[in-house]
Amino acid sequence: MTMNDWRIVVMGVSGCGKSSVGIALAESLGARFIDGDDLHPEANKAKMGAGIPLDDSDRWPWLDLVGEALAPNTVIACSALKRVYRDRIRAAAPGTFFVHLDGSREILEKRLGDRTGHFMPATLLDSQLATLEPLGSDEAGLVIDIDQPISQIIALAQASIPR
Repeated sequence: MTMNDWRIVVMGVSGCGKSSVGIALAESLGARFIDGDDLHPEANKAKMGAGIPLDDSDRWPWLDLVGEALAPNTVIACSALKRVYRDRIRAAAPGTFFVHLDGSREILEKRLGDRTGHFMPATLLDSQLATLEPLGSDEAGLVIDIDQPISQIIALAQASIPR
């Protein structure tokens, strides 16, 4: 991967800071940022808004859109909770690097409780945590603890992105 060839997914459960970190990371790299939530069809947003977890049949078309959107020099915020979801993204965007934002249930619950105007209710946190499969040792990426300043999270991510 060379300069400006980054394909980065900032991943994790709802409330971990994917969008905030994704925006800051893209800005620091001179890359474009896409919020994966914006790629969800309205039916998915309505389902989640009603407190109903998505199933794989809901996710496959969305994950295909995420992979297609991952052009070089792009950072996308996307939950990418399961290995098969990340594999689906990598099939469309080889060389994708994953930045997994990880945090305690307490931090995640507080952040979700503080958030307003988002279609994803805090009640779905349990289903997301149950679905989450950590990055495998053979997956390009890193795990970063979210209990630190965003500037430190960005510095850790930048230091680990292949150049």
